[in-house]
Formats: sequence, C-alpha cells, structure tokens
Amino acid sequence: MSTRNPLSAILKQNKLTGPNYQDWLRNLKIVLNSERIAYVLEKKPPKEAAPNISETELAKLEKWWDHDLQAKSYILASMSNELQRRFEDAANAADIHFHLKELYGVQTRSERHANVKELMTTRLREGASVHEHGVRMIGLVEKLVGLDVVMPHELSIDILLLSLPVLVRRICG
Repeated sequence: MSTRNPLSAILKQNKLTGPNYQDWLRNLKIVLNSERIAYVLEKKPPKEAAPNISETELAKLEKWWDHDLQAKSYILASMSNELQRRFEDAANAADIHFHLKELYGVQTRSERHANVKELMTTRLREGASVHEHGVRMIGLVEKLVGLDVVMPHELSIDILLLSLPVLVRRICG
C-alpha cells in the first residue's frame, strides 16, 4: 500500500475477510476519496483508445487507467490472501467491487433485516435499567446507520419511546 497516503494504514489494519465487507468498503472509500480516485469503483474504463484519439483524450484515458490500477492495488492489498487469489486477474477495480457487492451485499441485507427486527421488537423488561435499554436501542440505530439505512432522528426517538412501558413514556414524553 502506498506510503504516500497515511490513510492507507486503515486498510492494512482492516483487511477484507468477507463478513467485514461493509466496514472494509467504508475504509476503502475513505482512502480512495482522499486520493480522488473513488470514481473507478463505479465506472469501468474503456478497454482501448480509438486510433484517431486526440492527445488530450489519450492523456485522460491514461490517467483513468492509472487511477484504476492504483485503486485495484489498494483493493487487492487490503484483502485476505484467499480473496486476493480469487480477484487478482480481475480486469479492473469496478469489476472487483461489483463481484464483492454480489458476494457480500446479501449478507448486509440479512444483517439489516435482523437489526430492524430487533430494534422494532425490543421492549424494556420490568426491573431493567432504562439507561442500559436506551444505550442498547441507540446502538441498534447506529448499526442500521452503518448499514446505510436512512432513519430520521425523530423516527429513532419515536421507536425508542415505543419500546418503553406506557408509564415510562409518560414520564419521558
């Protein structure tokens, strides 16, 4: 990984193993954004330059290919050895990103579903600490936000209040 970018250390410390895909992807995007090359994750570069391409267009293509190679290198260097072997022959960074999303994105959906279910069904048990219950509920909301669930602040407060018994709601509300 690049010694030029001190942020690349987060990829070295948090290698992709599979189950940690969302955390790894967030870290990867931080590094690629700092290098201003994150666009290569979503867009594939053209394979070949047209024979009559201008010098300016050729320079743009070469820059794109350089950025793609740099991003692909970050991606491969921040994977487990098993995943590196699987993706080392991938054509570009966008292909790797697409396949990883296909492999591990479904897991995110099931994780999101489990967290939503837990958030919506959790209730304060009789005799339990209101503070600990609140911390648990906030943790579930934060997990969902980390899984890219958009939840207005007011909704998270309403869900928390609904998890409390009526007497506590009257005191808190």
